[in-house]
Amino acid sequence: MQESIKDMATSLDLKLPTKKTESYRYFDIESLLDKSYKTVQKQKQDIKDSKILKIVDGVVVEAPKNIVVSYKKERFVSSKHFDELYRFSHKINDEIIHIDIQNDTDLKILHRFEAKESFLTYRIQIDVKENTTAKIYETFIGCEAKGSFVLYGYDLIAGRYANVEIVKDETIVKDTYTPIHSNFIEAKESSNVKLFSFDYGDADGLVLVDSYIEKDANIDAKHLLYVMGKAKRGTVSRLHHTEKNSKSNQVAKSILQDSSRGIFDATIKIDATAPGSKAHQNSKAVLLNDGAYMASKPQLVINIDDVEASHGSTIGELDETQLFYLRSRGINEDEARKMLILAFANEIIDDMSENEVVNAVHNSFEKVYYGKGQLECIATCHFCEDVIL
Repeated sequence: MQESIKDMATSLDLKLPTKKTESYRYFDIESLLDKSYKTVQKQKQDIKDSKILKIVDGVVVEAPKNIVVSYKKERFVSSKHFDELYRFSHKINDEIIHIDIQNDTDLKILHRFEAKESFLTYRIQIDVKENTTAKIYETFIGCEAKGSFVLYGYDLIAGRYANVEIVKDETIVKDTYTPIHSNFIEAKESSNVKLFSFDYGDADGLVLVDSYIEKDANIDAKHLLYVMGKAKRGTVSRLHHTEKNSKSNQVAKSILQDSSRGIFDATIKIDATAPGSKAHQNSKAVLLNDGAYMASKPQLVINIDDVEASHGSTIGELDETQLFYLRSRGINEDEARKMLILAFANEIIDDMSENEVVNAVHNSFEKVYYGKGQLECIATCHFCEDVIL
């Protein structure tokens, strides 16, 4: 059976985004929603013990023993999320994957997509208890999922005094799958959330994040985008300060080549109930040729005077002075350009806390830089997860 997303939404009496929706103004959402897809019936199975949490087409197949993973009908749903697809994904999924983190944890999540020409949708809720440290690394494989639309997202609740680092590492190649990630983050009092997203490749995809920051809490968000071909890719986010002395820092770096389009549409809002808050936001983009385009829209919405806030955006080419300096030292132009590009990217990659994850993200970046496909070995081998994890 095949059905378009619009038909599904109509049957549920739900609104979907259009080309006029602000969050999707730089992304061709309607072509995804108009297309008819096969629906995938999720068949739960016994969960095998593993070092990683492995999810195949929305079904948990492996999980570490120390992680409490279950399916739940009851879940957290934000009524204020700006993205219509967030509500749609919750409505269409009668159950979510629930991850309960009660002790200090390092968790690696592998999302694998196999169904072709299909609509794959599922959600995860991650509850991190108070005074707990959680480091979460997500990566994605979808070489087999040709023509599929993946609508995925997580709801992350960071408890009081919790420390959470969540990393998304996704390389997409043309003619495989198209993902929309619609996420929600709630940073409870005095919690600290570090959010990293690494988006590479020559295919379309979008990440949408809505977040709320309570008293003395902090969200530090870093985004690295490296796309080529005709890809439209990027991040749409809202960081919402709701209580006093809350903090946020958001940095986006984009590297664009060919006729690709980068997207950074980000708003930081400080309520009148959040005096003493600090918010900083910056976007930097490097265009490697004339056909590349960056849609950069950092914004501040401030409803009180007693705050510290700044934002900025720069779009340009590689620094000719730096290129000249490197070439004057006997380095050829291609190598000099590579050095500058890697240095630009590494400022974000090297800011993560886990060396193993840093190395994995470096590996993903360099595979794309050197023109290799999405982890080439995965295209012919189904047992290569250790390569990326």
